[in-house]
Amino acid sequence: MRALINSLLKFLALAVVLFGVHWYVIYQFFLDLPTYFSLPVIYIFNVLMVIVVLSIVILKVSKGYKTGYKLFMILTLVKMLLAIVFLLPLFFGKAVNPKVDVINFFIPYFFFLAFEIWTLNVFFQKLESK
Repeated sequence: MRALINSLLKFLALAVVLFGVHWYVIYQFFLDLPTYFSLPVIYIFNVLMVIVVLSIVILKVSKGYKTGYKLFMILTLVKMLLAIVFLLPLFFGKAVNPKVDVINFFIPYFFFLAFEIWTLNVFFQKLESK
């Protein structure tokens, strides 16, 4: 449980910093470009997905689940499918600038995915060393 709380606190700090930088860049350079999704909505979706994935994997593995990597891969696939569903309005032409929305979505998505991989790698290595 301690590993989960520490990971989530680090993740939330990363999310706040990344959101601040992302918002600042958009506000300074791209404010005139209309978007379908607001930046807070994009970050809320991505943050919730990461919290769910990290929580499930860390709690299951801590309780003795042996194939944590496989569980992570399955949950990541589900997360990708949910991302496609989230972005469906862009595919159906409801956005004025779909490229901007896609870029705004995938900037935090890939940063957060890298954080998930790094965090779970450290977690699995600590378990193996015990």
